[in-house]
Amino acid sequence: MAKRDYYEVLGVGKDASADELKKAFRRKAIELHPDKAGGDETKFKEVNEAYDVLKDQSKRQRYDQFGHAGVGGNAGGNPFGGGFGGQGQEMHFDFGDLGLGDIFGSFFGGGQQTGAQRTKRGRDVETRVEISFEQAVFGTEVELRLDLEAECQRCNGTTVEPGHDLKTCDTCKGSGQVVNVTRTIFGNIQQASVCPTCSGSGKVPEKKCTHCNGKGTEKRPQDITLKIPAGIDDSATIRLREHGEAIANGPKGDLYVNVRVKPHKQFTREGDLILSDHHVGMAQAALGTEIEVDTVDGPVPLKIPAGTQSGSDFKLAGHGVPHLRSSTRGAHIVTVIVDTPTKLSKEQQTLLQQFVEAGGKKSFWKK
Repeated sequence: MAKRDYYEVLGVGKDASADELKKAFRRKAIELHPDKAGGDETKFKEVNEAYDVLKDQSKRQRYDQFGHAGVGGNAGGNPFGGGFGGQGQEMHFDFGDLGLGDIFGSFFGGGQQTGAQRTKRGRDVETRVEISFEQAVFGTEVELRLDLEAECQRCNGTTVEPGHDLKTCDTCKGSGQVVNVTRTIFGNIQQASVCPTCSGSGKVPEKKCTHCNGKGTEKRPQDITLKIPAGIDDSATIRLREHGEAIANGPKGDLYVNVRVKPHKQFTREGDLILSDHHVGMAQAALGTEIEVDTVDGPVPLKIPAGTQSGSDFKLAGHGVPHLRSSTRGAHIVTVIVDTPTKLSKEQQTLLQQFVEAGGKKSFWKK
């Protein structure tokens, strides 16, 4: 579904002042707030997105010039659902067995059983990797080496010495629970809890593993290859299922990898846009020229029309950041900065003076 014009969303004209934009946003936000009777969450997010762009002068200028493509595909909102917006958001990806999977919407996930029925699992682990700007744009693979609790190599996580078996726990009689009775003024209250002897499994080893002393795990280095998708943003978090720490007779915990992207010397990022500046001389801007602009794909030619003013934006379609859910890419926006010379030779001064005089009282900068 095509996005509506941001000015239409806020109900203002294209010449609206900053104060008019703010008032329109407040009026719409109050009207559509999801917590209010008759509110509309979808339209409320649309209003927030529109105001986020139009309140920023540089974003508004690019929007007026290029439309939605000029402010990035993710401007002001979250294409993956959830409640984050703006810059520096956290995004949580669920890559399953190190492959691209569904987007993971909640940091700790849901759907697990509670109380005594909850499946016992290993500890979740967090770590951090740092990648370059280009690696974030095009994707990469990172090798991780972590010291983690892993399955004991002697007993394979069973806690039992090889040649022996598990037996029924004497404490809980195989139920995995113990019941404690507490006397209160309201009578006796029974409370079930996980058996401390068998940790809820209902079984204990006839003889504990001599290598791990019945723990079922041992600390050792783990090598993990992490696939980072093209288009990932700074501070995104990738979840790897069951690549955390091991536990006896249960699944491993999860591994959460926080991805940090190093700043680039030339480029900045805004949603799926890449932004950069390019300096040209005063004469080049006045007469027009063709320049080569650095992009993440290498040098790209760009025509500068005659009379270009300093601060003008030009769009290089398809040279921005890939969209995580499609094969398309955003644009690269080049802001042209016209340099005024500070040191002129006498000949240059004379020529410029003649040029000014030839234009009469009318400034040669204005058409």
